[in-house]
Amino acid sequence: MGSAKKSSNTARQARIAEMRRAEEARNRRNRILTITLSTVVVAGLVVGGVFLVRSQTDDSSGDTASDGKTSGKFETGADGVRTWKGDLGRNHVTKKVTYPVEPPVGGDHNQVWMNCNGDVYTKPLNNENAVHSLEHGAVWVTYTDKAPEADVEKLAAKVKKTPYSLMSPDDKQKDPIVLSAWGHQRTVTGADDPNVDKFFEKFVQGQQTPEPGAACTNGLSQ
Repeated sequence: MGSAKKSSNTARQARIAEMRRAEEARNRRNRILTITLSTVVVAGLVVGGVFLVRSQTDDSSGDTASDGKTSGKFETGADGVRTWKGDLGRNHVTKKVTYPVEPPVGGDHNQVWMNCNGDVYTKPLNNENAVHSLEHGAVWVTYTDKAPEADVEKLAAKVKKTPYSLMSPDDKQKDPIVLSAWGHQRTVTGADDPNVDKFFEKFVQGQQTPEPGAACTNGLSQ
């Protein structure tokens, strides 16, 4: 009987020893898994940090622009349309931009566009927002206080029924009435000038559009 009891104790101790070995093995596996996961997480954080720094560097380089990143000059065609021959920057910036022409026909601009779904504004616009509208394929009608009131009213009526167009006063421009699109511009003698319709037909969402089909709503409005 004593021998049977001794054998039972030996078996129990063997089972306990086996359980301890199994527990130690699980602990080792858990430690290895934890170390592996920690390494992966740290590596991910390092890569993410590098990406973030690079992204912020890229963005900040655009914010420092002040010249519109434009170079070149206008060339006037036989149809009277002035076409910009040179580079027109397309970076999004947060600062004011000094454009080489007034009103501008392209260049670096604010990331938010002016609504241009037939919108008629009664106050001057920030060029940086309006240029973004041109990038979306809009035609921008601007006028000074020298433009006859009747012409302003007729042009406003045309703009209101034309998606991808906008209108605003601009006393800094030289001519009484100016039509602008991305990279293109012309003056007209009045609302009844046949070149008004020709300009709209060619440049509203025309081939010059850098971002065809981009929105002209959900932007800024006065």
